[in-house]
Amino acid sequence: MSKKLEQIILKYALANAVKFEGKANQKAVMGKIFAENPEFRGQAKEIGKLVSQIIGEIDKLSLDQQKKRLLEIAPELLEEQIREEVVKELPPLPNADSYDRIVMRLAPYPSGPLHIGNTRMVVLNDEYIKRYNGKLILVFDDTIGSEEKRIIPEAYDLIRDGLEWLGVKWHQEIYKSDRIPEFYKYCEELIRKGEAYICLCEAEEWREKYKKTGKSCPHRDKKAEEHLENWNKMLEGDFHEGQAVVRLKTGMDYPDPAVRDQIIMRISEREHPRVGLKYRVWPLLEFSWGIDDHLLGATHILRGKDLIKEDIVEQMIWKKLNWPSVEFIHYGIMTFKGLKLSKSKARSLIEKGFYLGWDDPRTWSLQSLRRRGIEPEAIRRAMIDLGLSMIDIEYSPEILYAINRKMVDPVADRYFFVESPVELTISKITTGELEAKPLLHPDFPERGTRKIPVNIERGVTKVLIPEQDKEKMGINNVVRLKDLINITVKSINPLEAEFHSKTIEEARSLNAKIVHWVPSKENVPITVMKPDGASVNGFGEPQCKQLKVGQLVQFERYGFCRIDQTQPQIIAFFAHN
Repeated sequence: MSKKLEQIILKYALANAVKFEGKANQKAVMGKIFAENPEFRGQAKEIGKLVSQIIGEIDKLSLDQQKKRLLEIAPELLEEQIREEVVKELPPLPNADSYDRIVMRLAPYPSGPLHIGNTRMVVLNDEYIKRYNGKLILVFDDTIGSEEKRIIPEAYDLIRDGLEWLGVKWHQEIYKSDRIPEFYKYCEELIRKGEAYICLCEAEEWREKYKKTGKSCPHRDKKAEEHLENWNKMLEGDFHEGQAVVRLKTGMDYPDPAVRDQIIMRISEREHPRVGLKYRVWPLLEFSWGIDDHLLGATHILRGKDLIKEDIVEQMIWKKLNWPSVEFIHYGIMTFKGLKLSKSKARSLIEKGFYLGWDDPRTWSLQSLRRRGIEPEAIRRAMIDLGLSMIDIEYSPEILYAINRKMVDPVADRYFFVESPVELTISKITTGELEAKPLLHPDFPERGTRKIPVNIERGVTKVLIPEQDKEKMGINNVVRLKDLINITVKSINPLEAEFHSKTIEEARSLNAKIVHWVPSKENVPITVMKPDGASVNGFGEPQCKQLKVGQLVQFERYGFCRIDQTQPQIIAFFAHN
């Protein structure tokens, strides 16, 4: 059997298994194979054995593993499943009945707006809070970051804006930068209890001599009084950045070196955009959350499985402070096929003028997705569909597009648009007037039609067609200008044709190619901004003059676009095909 046949069997077996909750049906799979490849019918017996063998292997996989494999080899078939599926329900929260009220938190770091990579965390938290009528806290995790990953003042409003667009409701809003005194209080308590210490080792020295070997540094076992004295020196400015840190005694014999005696506070002498130079000692993520998840009353913490180390450190802090633990829930790591999501890089390119702003389509921020015409409910549906699976996945944007397409297709009216136009001259037109009357939407004729008049002088008219259609034309071929007339191609360079006939039935009888067009003079200049940042110019039909900012349309045979600007010229942002 050929490798091609094995791949065909594999993709249809996976698609069938995903459709029916993990179990493929051999008869259905063989039906798909023969429908696509009738030449294989003569080998039904041999193919049946191979199908049975492949299904046996697929049935051993979990449903999440089947989806991941299908996404790798045939993402278009997974899109079909998504279009047909009902929205999945998330599993219940563990031990939810043990709490008077479910409390969860969102913790964005304000280095930029939320982007597509943040939406899984956001949507899952919001969905659970709505299900349990709980409390959602928005905590701006704005402890001072690195120079490369710095806080930008406008990010606070951009994050709020993105959450509101997604339909997220939060009940309390907190800034970590306002809570530094709380972190100082509990850091000092841990030092007094002998559970934390001031380390004066150079970072490289500590890593090589102590972390890797599991040996204690010379500062670890000094008395609490000496550490408290050095702690006060950190606060008062006697130590500078990099000269002293506070380490939690997580254990130098801990099996994973990454967990050994974690830094929980460090000095940063850079100015903070909200609190300026008020504080010079700042908590690290694990410590700030170890304190705040308790003080804010969080009951369940959702995070990617790549942050399990943070769970360990938080639990150690709670134990040392005699605080109860809370529920941790994890999901697999999600990357996005073909995308490099970096707020730091996007910020740099915005500052240099290469990007239009945070809503540039290349940032994949929520603002950019809104600008392109992606529906917030499509994002929500996509993230709920992923759920809490622990399987790592490379997510294809095409799946999000498939969900969005299903939502926007009924509301998006159709229009003609010609990119990279080529002029076509048509002669020997026997009728005095021509006017195309295509439907605004083929599924909703009650919406009416658009009128596209064509100017004829002495039996000749000129229209614009896409350059790619010119390349497919041949001399004496009959071509149909959609909703207008049928023509016979007479010359390619220059592009010339003669009137052939008028009805669609005649075009069908000749198996004529259908071409989109706009009048050569009565048209509307349109620029389309693509997701990769490229801009393309073309012309739309006359009715495009009526388009409004924010309107979602489908340019036929081109794709869905959102109208971003109408004056002085129409600019549309491309959503997807």
